[in-house]
Amino acid sequence: MNNGVLIAQITDTHVGFEPEAEDEEFNFVRFREVLEHLLAQSTRPDMLVLSGDITDGGQRECYERVRRLLATCPFPVAIIPGNHDNREELLRAFPDCPTENGFVQYARQIGELRVLCLDSFDPERHGGAFCDVRAAWLERELNSHRDTPTLIFMHHPPVVAGIDWMDPRPEEPWFRRFHETVAGHRQIVAIEAGHLHRPLHSSVVGIPLSVTPAVAPAVSLDLSPMDAEHADGRAIVATEPPFYSLHLWRGGVLASHFQPVGPWQTLARFDKTLEPMMRGLFGERH
Repeated sequence: MNNGVLIAQITDTHVGFEPEAEDEEFNFVRFREVLEHLLAQSTRPDMLVLSGDITDGGQRECYERVRRLLATCPFPVAIIPGNHDNREELLRAFPDCPTENGFVQYARQIGELRVLCLDSFDPERHGGAFCDVRAAWLERELNSHRDTPTLIFMHHPPVVAGIDWMDPRPEEPWFRRFHETVAGHRQIVAIEAGHLHRPLHSSVVGIPLSVTPAVAPAVSLDLSPMDAEHADGRAIVATEPPFYSLHLWRGGVLASHFQPVGPWQTLARFDKTLEPMMRGLFGERH
């Protein structure tokens, strides 16, 4: 992209939730529609990041379906695992995906922006993980490029969002380790995550954090406490529209856009009737 770097993010596709449906599966159809919408944009991203939960159960055939779909992308695709994924099957389908000490994490330089893809997956739990090995890798990457603007992608947001059944404990050890690792690194412009199936804006030791909503159905927004022993009938998951995001780095500033995909009606187009308004808007820039 001219005059900047544009990175797309798609997360939580959960392909394989209905494995018998194959290419007509609800989640796969939503993924295909999101990718088609992204590819139809007049401005193409410099890179696409798939930030985890690519499949729903780590099935080999689901990664193959995703691989075939991504073959249509005319730009690089970076992939990291989520808690529903399987590292071995992911790497079987995407053998060019780099690893570090067994973790799917790596760095990419896109123009003046450095992108760090971090593996926060622990196969033993739903929540995230960030062990000493991963922390040492991230520390090395950050220390070796202290003057390069850096964007971190990971599946699990290292914050408590307030959705009780999705949240980890506030005192999670991996939270503390991650916060300590990134603290003081002023070159980190933002942290981008998935996992919550909802949009979220927060911060980690002063670093902006945002969560891209899912391609799969959304987690319903309910910030009231939950008692796991007493079902209260609250909404848990809803078929809100699928999303992707676009992260634009330009002029030393990061702007993140969240795009829903659906059969929306266009209410206005830039035709001759809108030229006076546009001339006035552009005239205010002088």
